[in-house]
Amino acid sequence: MGPKAIIHLDRLKSNYDLIKEKVNNLPIISVVKANGYGHGGVACAKALETHGCRFFAVFSIEEGIELRKAGIQSDILIFSRIDANSLPEAILHKLTLNLCHEADLPLLIKYAEENGGCPTVHLKVDTGMTRLGIDIHNTENIIHQLKEHPEVPCEGIYSHFATADEGDLSFAHAQESKFKSVIKIAENIGFTFKYIHFSNSGAVINLNQSVTNMVRVGMSLYGAFPSQEVPMDIPIQPVLEFKAPIVNIRKVPAGTPVSYGGVFTTESESTIGVIQCGFADGIPRPWYQNGHVMFKGKKYKIAGRICMDQFMVDFEGQEPHVGEEVLIMGDGSDGCVRMEEIARSINSTPYVISTGISGRTRRIYQD
Repeated sequence: MGPKAIIHLDRLKSNYDLIKEKVNNLPIISVVKANGYGHGGVACAKALETHGCRFFAVFSIEEGIELRKAGIQSDILIFSRIDANSLPEAILHKLTLNLCHEADLPLLIKYAEENGGCPTVHLKVDTGMTRLGIDIHNTENIIHQLKEHPEVPCEGIYSHFATADEGDLSFAHAQESKFKSVIKIAENIGFTFKYIHFSNSGAVINLNQSVTNMVRVGMSLYGAFPSQEVPMDIPIQPVLEFKAPIVNIRKVPAGTPVSYGGVFTTESESTIGVIQCGFADGIPRPWYQNGHVMFKGKKYKIAGRICMDQFMVDFEGQEPHVGEEVLIMGDGSDGCVRMEEIARSINSTPYVISTGISGRTRRIYQD
């Protein structure tokens, strides 16, 4: 007994189709980093590849190798900065690397000269995220060098929006303008990028895709909107259904304190159920303040602070049975608790919540 995450792969593929329609059938880079945002990176990539996706992205070399060993044949882009020690593995496993620092290009040129080739790269430009990426003022020099050194195969160029999932898009438009200027520089130099991508989940919903020929999609693939400020007009479905069993039940009188600190007290005679899932498994601890679970179509309050391994629910007058399950988040036969609702309540994001589902949680894949 314990928590389980049912991953509805049919919903994942449906979300992919809805997003592809939204972007007028542009190719999609499906982002499956961080174990597919907690949904299982390998299983999700396999489902999407059989559904027609031909490009994936992960953060680390190790994640890319894991996909290759699982049989994924499509292109895989690595988001982390280039590590000189990993270049042989990148070539062996046909992984596309992230050229995001000026010092990394001479490294690639030298490696190509000494080894007769180097990994394919995408050039990342910093347009305002102030994270990884070539400084906007150095891009012309880098593109000139790429043209002079065809032994470094640079197939793509991209950047990353900082505020595309917010209501005020002025900064996002400024980033887009900078990115367009870099594309123009490349055109003037005579360097052509096969792939041009900028959009993340927020930009797919909030911005047009006129400057790119493919889009990167992560969170919305898994059925959650990236923030409360984007239009929620795509009928994406939660891919993950997070459930856990009731392992103990007791009747208690009014005024009974429950869990650490006794911050929750029953208002009347109640049935308190112990659920075998804790914050170590992925249920966010702050959710206890306003949180609830679904059981047989009805909401029931979380009773007191969530423990590491378990939490309690006030079932009021209901009489559940040991072994029955409650829905913690997702959409299932018991009802729906959207990740966005939890994120809003605890001042977090769906990204944090979905990637936090771990510990002893067992994943079950359904198609």
